[in-house]
Amino acid sequence: MKVLVTTIYYPPRLGGIENHVYYLCRGLVGRGVETSIVTSRTEPGSLETDEEPLYRVKRVPLPGRNALGWIVNAALSLGPANRWGRDADIIHAHTFQSVLPVLPTKHRRKIPLVVTIHSSHFLKMVPKPHWRFVFKKLLGPADLILATSVELADRCREILPDTRVHEIVNGIDTDLFQPVEPTIARKDDRKILVATRRLVEKNGVRFLIDGMPAILEKTPVDLYLAGIGPEREDLDTRIARYGIGDHVHFLGGVENHKLPGILSSADAVVIPSLMEATSLSALEAMSCERPMAVSRVGGLPEIIDESCGTLFESANPKDLAEKISALLARPEEERAAMGREGRKRVAGKWSVKALVDQHLAYYEELIGKGAA
Repeated sequence: MKVLVTTIYYPPRLGGIENHVYYLCRGLVGRGVETSIVTSRTEPGSLETDEEPLYRVKRVPLPGRNALGWIVNAALSLGPANRWGRDADIIHAHTFQSVLPVLPTKHRRKIPLVVTIHSSHFLKMVPKPHWRFVFKKLLGPADLILATSVELADRCREILPDTRVHEIVNGIDTDLFQPVEPTIARKDDRKILVATRRLVEKNGVRFLIDGMPAILEKTPVDLYLAGIGPEREDLDTRIARYGIGDHVHFLGGVENHKLPGILSSADAVVIPSLMEATSLSALEAMSCERPMAVSRVGGLPEIIDESCGTLFESANPKDLAEKISALLARPEEERAAMGREGRKRVAGKWSVKALVDQHLAYYEELIGKGAA
Protein backbone atom coordinates (compact mmCIF):
# COMPACT_ATOMS: atom_id res chain seq x y z
CA MET A 1 0.00 0.00 0.00
CA LYS A 2 1.15 3.56 -0.78
CA VAL A 3 -0.20 6.53 1.18
CA LEU A 4 0.21 10.24 0.39
CA VAL A 5 -0.03 12.32 3.58
CA THR A 6 -0.35 16.09 3.71
CA THR A 7 -0.15 17.92 7.02
CA ILE A 8 0.27 21.59 7.84
CA TYR A 9 2.57 20.73 10.79
CA TYR A 10 5.08 17.93 11.37
CA PRO A 11 8.20 17.36 13.50
CA PRO A 12 10.65 18.79 14.31
CA ARG A 13 7.89 21.26 15.24
CA LEU A 14 6.45 20.36 18.65
CA GLY A 15 2.73 19.88 19.21
CA GLY A 16 -0.22 17.53 19.30
CA ILE A 17 -1.00 17.41 15.57
CA GLU A 18 2.69 16.94 14.82
CA ASN A 19 3.00 13.97 17.16
CA HIS A 20 -0.25 12.35 16.03
CA VAL A 21 0.80 12.40 12.37
CA TYR A 22 4.37 11.34 13.16
CA TYR A 23 3.28 8.34 15.25
CA LEU A 24 0.77 7.32 12.59
CA CYS A 25 3.24 7.60 9.71
CA ARG A 26 6.03 5.79 11.52
CA GLY A 27 3.56 3.10 12.52
CA LEU A 28 2.43 2.70 8.91
CA VAL A 29 6.02 2.36 7.73
CA GLY A 30 6.53 -0.29 10.39
CA ARG A 31 3.69 -2.27 8.78
CA GLY A 32 5.32 -2.05 5.34
CA VAL A 33 3.22 0.88 4.04
CA GLU A 34 5.09 3.27 1.73
CA THR A 35 4.37 6.70 3.23
CA SER A 36 5.05 10.06 1.53
CA ILE A 37 4.52 13.25 3.55
CA VAL A 38 4.17 16.83 2.28
CA THR A 39 4.30 19.37 5.09
CA SER A 40 5.51 22.83 6.14
CA ARG A 41 9.04 23.91 6.87
CA THR A 42 8.42 25.85 10.08
CA GLU A 43 11.53 25.24 12.20
CA PRO A 44 14.99 26.73 11.59
CA GLY A 45 17.42 24.05 10.50
CA SER A 46 14.80 21.49 9.52
CA LEU A 47 15.61 19.54 6.37
CA GLU A 48 13.73 20.37 3.18
CA THR A 49 13.68 16.66 2.31
CA ASP A 50 13.98 13.49 4.40
CA GLU A 51 14.13 10.14 2.67
CA GLU A 52 14.65 6.55 3.79
CA PRO A 53 13.12 3.19 2.82
CA LEU A 54 9.30 3.42 2.66
CA TYR A 55 9.37 6.96 4.12
CA ARG A 56 9.95 10.39 2.62
CA VAL A 57 9.14 13.95 3.69
CA LYS A 58 9.03 17.17 1.67
CA ARG A 59 8.82 20.48 3.56
CA VAL A 60 7.70 23.73 1.89
CA PRO A 61 7.53 27.25 3.36
CA LEU A 62 4.60 28.46 5.49
CA PRO A 63 4.71 32.29 5.38
CA GLY A 64 2.18 32.76 8.19
CA ARG A 65 -0.41 31.02 10.34
CA ASN A 66 -3.33 32.77 8.66
CA ALA A 67 -5.49 32.39 5.57
CA LEU A 68 -2.92 33.98 3.24
CA GLY A 69 -0.09 31.88 4.65
CA TRP A 70 -2.17 28.69 4.28
CA ILE A 71 -2.97 29.52 0.64
CA VAL A 72 0.69 30.17 -0.22
CA ASN A 73 1.70 26.96 1.56
CA ALA A 74 -0.98 25.02 -0.35
CA ALA A 75 0.27 26.42 -3.67
CA LEU A 76 3.85 25.41 -2.85
CA SER A 77 2.65 21.94 -1.80
CA LEU A 78 0.86 21.25 -5.09
CA GLY A 79 4.00 20.14 -6.95
CA PRO A 80 5.26 17.50 -4.52
CA ALA A 81 1.70 16.34 -3.77
CA ASN A 82 1.06 15.82 -7.50
CA ARG A 83 4.36 13.97 -8.01
CA TRP A 84 4.01 11.67 -5.04
CA GLY A 85 0.31 11.20 -5.66
CA ARG A 86 0.84 9.62 -9.09
CA ASP A 87 1.08 6.10 -7.70
CA ALA A 88 -0.59 6.54 -4.29
CA ASP A 89 -3.41 4.19 -3.35
CA ILE A 90 -4.99 6.63 -0.90
CA ILE A 91 -4.60 10.24 0.27
CA HIS A 92 -4.76 11.37 3.89
CA ALA A 93 -4.89 15.12 4.64
CA HIS A 94 -4.46 16.20 8.26
CA THR A 95 -6.25 19.49 9.08
CA PHE A 96 -8.40 21.41 6.61
CA GLN A 97 -5.44 23.55 5.51
CA SER A 98 -3.81 20.46 3.98
CA VAL A 99 -6.71 19.44 1.73
CA LEU A 100 -6.27 21.93 -1.12
CA PRO A 101 -2.92 20.56 -2.44
CA VAL A 102 -4.33 17.04 -2.91
CA LEU A 103 -7.64 17.90 -4.61
CA PRO A 104 -6.18 17.80 -8.17
CA THR A 105 -4.77 14.31 -7.53
CA LYS A 106 -8.00 13.18 -5.90
CA HIS A 107 -10.11 14.31 -8.87
CA ARG A 108 -7.67 13.19 -11.57
CA ARG A 109 -6.93 9.72 -10.23
CA LYS A 110 -10.25 9.03 -8.45
CA ILE A 111 -8.54 7.60 -5.38
CA PRO A 112 -9.94 7.77 -1.83
CA LEU A 113 -9.38 10.86 0.31
CA VAL A 114 -9.39 10.78 4.12
CA VAL A 115 -9.34 14.06 6.08
CA THR A 116 -8.61 14.28 9.80
CA ILE A 117 -9.78 17.32 11.73
CA HIS A 118 -7.58 17.82 14.78
CA SER A 119 -7.63 21.37 15.99
CA SER A 120 -9.99 23.03 18.43
CA HIS A 121 -9.49 26.19 16.31
CA PHE A 122 -11.90 24.52 13.91
CA LEU A 123 -14.62 24.88 16.57
CA LYS A 124 -14.10 28.65 16.69
CA MET A 125 -14.24 28.98 12.91
CA VAL A 126 -17.25 26.78 12.15
CA PRO A 127 -19.94 29.24 13.37
CA LYS A 128 -18.76 31.91 10.89
CA PRO A 129 -20.74 31.70 7.61
CA HIS A 130 -17.77 32.33 5.30
CA TRP A 131 -15.73 29.58 6.97
CA ARG A 132 -18.65 27.14 6.81
CA PHE A 133 -18.74 27.77 3.05
CA VAL A 134 -14.98 27.15 2.80
CA PHE A 135 -15.20 23.98 4.86
CA LYS A 136 -18.01 22.60 2.70
CA LYS A 137 -15.90 23.10 -0.41
CA LEU A 138 -12.68 21.73 1.10
CA LEU A 139 -14.14 18.77 2.98
CA GLY A 140 -16.90 17.89 0.52
CA PRO A 141 -14.65 15.68 -1.69
CA ALA A 142 -13.57 13.54 1.30
CA ASP A 143 -14.60 9.88 1.31
CA LEU A 144 -14.12 9.80 5.09
CA ILE A 145 -13.65 12.49 7.72
CA LEU A 146 -11.98 11.55 11.00
CA ALA A 147 -12.20 13.85 14.03
CA THR A 148 -10.21 13.64 17.25
CA SER A 149 -13.19 14.31 19.55
CA VAL A 150 -16.96 13.86 19.55
CA GLU A 151 -17.39 17.65 19.53
CA LEU A 152 -15.27 18.05 16.38
CA ALA A 153 -17.10 15.15 14.71
CA ASP A 154 -20.49 16.70 15.49
CA ARG A 155 -19.47 20.01 13.90
CA CYS A 156 -18.29 18.15 10.78
CA ARG A 157 -21.64 16.35 10.55
CA GLU A 158 -23.47 19.68 10.79
CA ILE A 159 -21.56 21.04 7.81
CA LEU A 160 -21.61 17.85 5.73
CA PRO A 161 -24.56 15.69 6.84
CA ASP A 162 -24.13 13.30 3.90
CA THR A 163 -20.41 12.65 4.45
CA ARG A 164 -19.15 9.73 6.52
CA VAL A 165 -17.63 11.05 9.78
CA HIS A 166 -16.01 8.96 12.51
CA GLU A 167 -14.36 9.87 15.82
CA ILE A 168 -10.79 8.69 16.20
CA VAL A 169 -8.43 9.02 19.12
CA ASN A 170 -4.84 10.19 19.25
CA GLY A 171 -2.13 7.59 19.68
CA ILE A 172 0.66 7.54 22.25
CA ASP A 173 4.04 5.85 22.13
CA THR A 174 3.63 3.95 25.40
CA ASP A 175 7.22 2.70 25.20
CA LEU A 176 8.49 6.29 25.29
CA PHE A 177 5.82 7.68 27.61
CA GLN A 178 6.08 5.49 30.70
CA PRO A 179 7.07 6.10 34.32
CA VAL A 180 10.79 6.90 34.49
CA GLU A 181 13.21 8.48 36.93
CA PRO A 182 12.03 12.05 37.71
CA THR A 183 14.18 14.82 36.25
CA ILE A 184 12.80 17.69 38.38
CA ALA A 185 14.30 17.88 41.87
CA ARG A 186 11.75 18.40 44.62
CA LYS A 187 12.28 21.49 46.80
CA ASP A 188 11.79 20.67 50.47
CA ASP A 189 8.30 19.22 50.98
CA ARG A 190 6.68 21.02 48.04
CA LYS A 191 4.37 19.10 45.76
CA ILE A 192 5.04 19.35 42.02
CA LEU A 193 2.49 20.33 39.37
CA VAL A 194 3.37 20.06 35.66
CA ALA A 195 1.54 21.55 32.67
CA THR A 196 2.81 20.74 29.18
CA ARG A 197 1.00 23.47 27.29
CA ARG A 198 1.74 25.94 24.54
CA LEU A 199 1.38 29.41 26.02
CA VAL A 200 -1.58 30.45 23.87
CA GLU A 201 -5.02 31.72 24.82
CA LYS A 202 -6.98 28.52 24.15
CA ASN A 203 -4.80 26.48 26.52
CA GLY A 204 -5.97 28.50 29.53
CA VAL A 205 -2.61 28.66 31.32
CA ARG A 206 -3.44 32.10 32.70
CA PHE A 207 -6.30 30.60 34.72
CA LEU A 208 -3.87 28.09 36.22
CA ILE A 209 -1.61 30.99 37.25
CA ASP A 210 -4.65 32.84 38.65
CA GLY A 211 -5.50 29.76 40.72
CA MET A 212 -2.00 29.26 42.12
CA PRO A 213 -2.34 31.65 45.13
CA ALA A 214 -5.36 29.70 46.39
CA ILE A 215 -3.55 26.39 45.88
CA LEU A 216 -0.53 27.72 47.80
CA GLU A 217 -2.76 28.69 50.73
CA LYS A 218 -3.46 24.99 51.26
CA THR A 219 -0.44 23.17 49.84
CA PRO A 220 3.22 24.08 49.30
CA VAL A 221 3.66 23.47 45.59
CA ASP A 222 5.83 24.29 42.58
CA LEU A 223 4.38 24.59 39.07
CA TYR A 224 6.53 23.70 36.05
CA LEU A 225 5.34 24.89 32.63
CA ALA A 226 6.71 23.15 29.53
CA GLY A 227 5.87 25.22 26.46
CA ILE A 228 6.41 28.51 24.68
CA GLY A 229 4.04 31.05 23.19
CA PRO A 230 2.77 34.62 22.98
CA GLU A 231 1.13 34.64 26.43
CA ARG A 232 4.46 34.45 28.27
CA GLU A 233 4.62 38.19 28.97
CA ASP A 234 1.08 38.25 30.39
CA LEU A 235 1.84 35.21 32.55
CA ASP A 236 5.00 36.88 33.89
CA THR A 237 2.91 39.93 34.80
CA ARG A 238 0.37 37.81 36.68
CA ILE A 239 3.09 35.87 38.50
CA ALA A 240 4.72 39.13 39.65
CA ARG A 241 1.34 40.55 40.71
CA TYR A 242 0.64 37.52 42.90
CA GLY A 243 4.21 37.33 44.23
CA ILE A 244 4.54 33.65 43.33
CA GLY A 245 7.72 33.81 41.23
CA ASP A 246 9.46 31.31 43.50
CA HIS A 247 6.73 28.75 42.79
CA VAL A 248 6.32 28.98 38.99
CA HIS A 249 9.06 27.76 36.65
CA PHE A 250 9.17 27.99 32.84
CA LEU A 251 10.94 25.12 31.10
CA GLY A 252 10.53 26.45 27.54
CA GLY A 253 9.93 24.14 24.60
CA VAL A 254 10.73 20.55 25.56
CA GLU A 255 11.56 17.76 23.11
CA ASN A 256 9.48 14.61 23.31
CA HIS A 257 12.23 12.37 24.63
CA LYS A 258 12.69 14.67 27.64
CA LEU A 259 9.00 14.86 28.56
CA PRO A 260 8.65 11.48 30.38
CA GLY A 261 11.17 12.53 33.03
CA ILE A 262 9.38 15.85 33.56
CA LEU A 263 5.95 14.23 33.68
CA SER A 264 7.17 11.50 36.03
CA SER A 265 8.28 14.22 38.46
CA ALA A 266 4.72 15.46 38.92
CA ASP A 267 2.33 14.79 41.79
CA ALA A 268 -0.36 15.84 39.30
CA VAL A 269 -0.46 17.08 35.71
CA VAL A 270 -2.78 19.97 34.83
CA ILE A 271 -4.54 20.61 31.51
CA PRO A 272 -6.45 23.91 31.98
CA SER A 273 -7.68 24.25 28.37
CA LEU A 274 -10.57 26.46 27.28
CA MET A 275 -11.12 24.18 24.26
CA GLU A 276 -9.57 20.85 23.45
CA ALA A 277 -9.87 17.84 21.18
CA THR A 278 -8.51 14.53 22.47
CA SER A 279 -5.53 16.01 24.26
CA LEU A 280 -2.25 14.36 23.32
CA SER A 281 -0.63 16.06 26.32
CA ALA A 282 -3.17 14.47 28.65
CA LEU A 283 -2.65 11.03 27.13
CA GLU A 284 1.15 11.37 27.43
CA ALA A 285 0.84 12.23 31.12
CA MET A 286 -1.63 9.38 31.73
CA SER A 287 0.79 6.99 30.02
CA CYS A 288 3.42 8.12 32.57
CA GLU A 289 0.99 7.13 35.37
CA ARG A 290 0.28 10.67 36.52
CA PRO A 291 -3.03 11.65 38.16
CA MET A 292 -4.73 14.31 36.04
CA ALA A 293 -6.45 17.63 36.77
CA VAL A 294 -8.22 18.81 33.61
CA SER A 295 -10.88 21.26 32.51
CA ARG A 296 -14.27 19.84 31.60
CA VAL A 297 -14.20 20.82 27.91
CA GLY A 298 -14.05 19.18 24.48
CA GLY A 299 -12.57 15.70 24.39
CA LEU A 300 -11.05 15.75 27.89
CA PRO A 301 -14.09 14.22 29.67
CA GLU A 302 -14.04 11.48 27.03
CA ILE A 303 -10.67 10.22 28.33
CA ILE A 304 -10.54 11.28 32.00
CA ASP A 305 -12.91 10.76 34.92
CA GLU A 306 -12.60 10.59 38.70
CA SER A 307 -10.92 7.17 38.55
CA CYS A 308 -7.78 8.68 37.03
CA GLY A 309 -7.99 12.33 38.06
CA THR A 310 -10.30 15.26 38.58
CA LEU A 311 -12.17 17.71 36.36
CA PHE A 312 -12.84 21.40 36.95
CA GLU A 313 -14.83 24.13 35.25
CA SER A 314 -12.79 25.81 32.50
CA ALA A 315 -11.79 29.47 32.93
CA ASN A 316 -12.63 29.22 36.65
CA PRO A 317 -9.51 29.68 38.83
CA LYS A 318 -11.50 29.10 42.04
CA ASP A 319 -12.85 25.72 40.95
CA LEU A 320 -9.45 24.80 39.47
CA ALA A 321 -7.71 25.58 42.77
CA GLU A 322 -10.25 23.68 44.85
CA LYS A 323 -10.08 20.55 42.69
CA ILE A 324 -6.28 20.54 42.44
CA SER A 325 -5.91 21.13 46.19
CA ALA A 326 -8.28 18.25 46.93
CA LEU A 327 -6.36 15.98 44.52
CA LEU A 328 -3.01 16.82 46.12
CA ALA A 329 -4.50 16.21 49.58
CA ARG A 330 -5.44 12.63 48.73
CA PRO A 331 -3.14 9.87 50.05
CA GLU A 332 -0.19 9.09 47.83
CA GLU A 333 -1.37 5.51 47.25
CA GLU A 334 -4.73 6.80 45.93
CA ARG A 335 -3.01 9.12 43.47
CA ALA A 336 -0.70 6.28 42.43
CA ALA A 337 -3.76 4.09 41.75
CA MET A 338 -5.22 6.89 39.60
CA GLY A 339 -1.99 6.99 37.63
CA ARG A 340 -2.02 3.24 37.04
CA GLU A 341 -5.63 3.40 35.85
CA GLY A 342 -4.71 6.18 33.42
CA ARG A 343 -1.87 4.20 31.86
CA LYS A 344 -4.08 1.12 31.63
CA ARG A 345 -6.62 3.15 29.65
CA VAL A 346 -4.02 4.58 27.30
CA ALA A 347 -2.46 1.17 26.63
CA GLY A 348 -5.87 -0.31 25.87
CA LYS A 349 -7.37 2.44 23.71
CA TRP A 350 -4.81 5.05 22.71
CA SER A 351 -1.57 3.28 21.87
CA VAL A 352 0.20 3.79 18.54
CA LYS A 353 -0.68 0.19 17.66
CA ALA A 354 -4.39 0.90 18.15
CA LEU A 355 -4.07 4.11 16.10
CA VAL A 356 -2.36 2.33 13.18
CA ASP A 357 -4.72 -0.67 13.31
CA GLN A 358 -7.74 1.61 13.02
CA HIS A 359 -6.30 3.61 10.15
CA LEU A 360 -5.23 0.55 8.18
CA ALA A 361 -8.75 -0.85 8.51
CA TYR A 362 -10.20 2.38 7.09
CA TYR A 363 -7.60 2.55 4.30
CA GLU A 364 -8.14 -1.05 3.20
CA GLU A 365 -11.91 -0.64 3.21
CA LEU A 366 -11.80 2.57 1.15
CA ILE A 367 -9.26 1.23 -1.34
CA GLY A 368 -11.41 -1.86 -1.77
CA LYS A 369 -14.49 0.25 -2.47
CA GLY A 370 -12.76 2.82 -4.67
CA ALA A 371 -13.25 6.59 -4.38
CA ALA A 372 -16.56 8.41 -4.57
